Amino acid sequence: MRLFLGGVFSILLVANADASCVCRCVDGEVEPLCDSSIDLPPICAPEVCGIAPPSIAPLQAPVLPPVGTSSCSQRQVLNPTTNRYEWRSICN
Repeated sequence: MRLFLGGVFSILLVANADASCVCRCVDGEVEPLCDSSIDLPPICAPEVCGIAPPSIAPLQAPVLPPVGTSSCSQRQVLNPTTNRYEWRSICN
């Protein structure tokens, strides 16, 4: 039984190592952001996010959402490098 559980744990680690998801502050709340719709989003730890500054979303050219998503919208995402919110297109 230990070998089986260890194998499952190893598979989860390998699968998670390639995942391209991160937890970021979006519009003042922590949310998982993934590069692909097939990535399993992580459970984000509670975090205090600064309040996103009020501003008007930039105009977005009409585009088809990526495969596996239904819509995209402009949202403010905290850039951890600059510690400032930036407008990003987020697809669900």
